[in-house]
Amino acid sequence: MKFGVVVFPGSNCDRDMHDALKYDMGQEVHMLWHKDKDLSMFNTEDCIILPGGFSYGDYLRCGAIARFSPMMQSVIDYANAGGKVFGVCNGFQILCESHLLPGALLRNGHQQFACKNVFLTNHTGKVYKIPIAHGEGRYYADEKTLDHLERSGQVIFYYCDEKGKIKASANPNAAIRNIAGICNANRNVFGMMPHPERATSAILGNTDGREILKNLLMSEVLVS
Repeated sequence: MKFGVVVFPGSNCDRDMHDALKYDMGQEVHMLWHKDKDLSMFNTEDCIILPGGFSYGDYLRCGAIARFSPMMQSVIDYANAGGKVFGVCNGFQILCESHLLPGALLRNGHQQFACKNVFLTNHTGKVYKIPIAHGEGRYYADEKTLDHLERSGQVIFYYCDEKGKIKASANPNAAIRNIAGICNANRNVFGMMPHPERATSAILGNTDGREILKNLLMSEVLVS
């Protein structure tokens, strides 16, 4: 399995993702420039990653300009053909702007940049401690879309407390229904605001992100 990490002007987590995958998890990783288009070295068993940062300076809206980059046109085609695509933070915003995922990421409810460790839980009830760093991470979608996401098991992470309880006080940005990450109906496109690539090294005292990356991107059964 190979990974491609797209580098946009303003990306600042591309190297974090590269190093987490290559050095902490022993994976083959290639950096992909936003002006290029060629994804011929990847097949649908591989994965393209959109990293965090401030693509194109976050002008207009977060991810709105990156959506039209040459590489993203190829990524959209790759995803539609069944290839795995994973967006973290700004990458999640780009996926929503590209309509590969439903909804939008809005300014945090408290109108401040949030940078700290938070707790996440999934359908298994497992709790992870993962860092966040965003100013526009409040997930939003209309009620019909939200109901469909939850009913079909497309919410992959919720913000929770350290015991796994999903509650408002554990929500760092006022995301609707405490949603921290979702996937598409085909379960090959994933987006989340927290940064698992910043929690893959024992030196940093936290390897919860390594399990998230492995379960999401390297498992045959991605979401039950």
